[in-house]
Amino acid sequence: MRFVATGDWQLGMTAHYLSTEARPRFHRARLDAVKRIGEIAAEQSCDFVVVCGDVFESNQLDRAIISRTFEVLAAFTVPVVLLPGNHDPLDAASIYDSHAFTSRQPGHVHVLRDSEPFEVRPGVEIIGAPWFSKRPQGDLVAQATQNLAEAAPGKVRIIAGHGAVSTLDPDRESLATIDVDSLKTVLREDRAQFVALGDRHATYAVDERIWYSGAPEVTSRREDDPGNVLLVDIDAQSHASSVEKMHIGRWSYLVVEEDVNSDEDVSHLEQRLADIPDKDSTAVWLILRGTLSTAAKSRLDDILDHATDLFALVSLWERHTDIAVVAADEDFAGLGLSGYLQESLDELAETAAGEDLSASAAQDALGLLYRFARSGS
Repeated sequence: MRFVATGDWQLGMTAHYLSTEARPRFHRARLDAVKRIGEIAAEQSCDFVVVCGDVFESNQLDRAIISRTFEVLAAFTVPVVLLPGNHDPLDAASIYDSHAFTSRQPGHVHVLRDSEPFEVRPGVEIIGAPWFSKRPQGDLVAQATQNLAEAAPGKVRIIAGHGAVSTLDPDRESLATIDVDSLKTVLREDRAQFVALGDRHATYAVDERIWYSGAPEVTSRREDDPGNVLLVDIDAQSHASSVEKMHIGRWSYLVVEEDVNSDEDVSHLEQRLADIPDKDSTAVWLILRGTLSTAAKSRLDDILDHATDLFALVSLWERHTDIAVVAADEDFAGLGLSGYLQESLDELAETAAGEDLSASAAQDALGLLYRFARSGS
């Protein structure tokens, strides 16, 4: 028996940090990832797909997002089982109860609305632990599994859960932390054969038979292994299992850190950015430190302006970035400044050399003055 474990699709995710030009591509990429999951399920002869929570970004989404989701899911050749998570819980405003969802829900798409065993195919049960609010008052997975009996011979039982496990140092104030020892006991006693989890957006093996699949597309620069789904095989007789990680994500979030203290360093950064492939689906956060002349800083700004036109995002990570600008006389030599402009240059250079809060603003102003003067503006 083989299935695809996935989760955290978060369809309709805002991605507010992206530009208005890049955001539609990001939204489309998430649906494209779902389409690839269906293709993998067919190519790998899977029996079903289980989505472990946060199928949607929230319960308040435009109906077009639901319609486009079902348009993609309609092409799946296997059952698709959806588990409500903390982003899309089964509360009074649940998206799963909306007319846009229930009126167009394909017959092979199932929502786990309780923890009763759901027979997804003969001999295979899924025990779900759906969220009914954004702040559960207990371990939902433990509650869903506490009365499970040993699986009958030749039967396979899978637990689908969502949330942070106790071994990953979760929020200590959360009552919903999933107890790993309890899950190991359930597996050891053969009351279930595999646990598929969502909530963590990077692929992670909690234990040999307890896995987070991660999100199929990256959602944060802090994720260390996003963009994957899991191909899980379980032998119905021996209950032996194997897990294969399959990368399907097309987007990349990168943190680029560089020391920039010379024109050569700026050139190195330029080349590093140029070497990054698939720029229109890559977001870059820059951590830059160093001291540059006004001319070198101006060139750096030109490079970043050009990169912004190519990448989905280029952003200075301000909290970690520290670039000082030194106004060297040779930077402005030959630019033909005189009168008011020369007076402004002298005043800005003096302020930029200081250590008070106005120094940084003066350094930025020097860069602008240099760029305007050089361009003849």
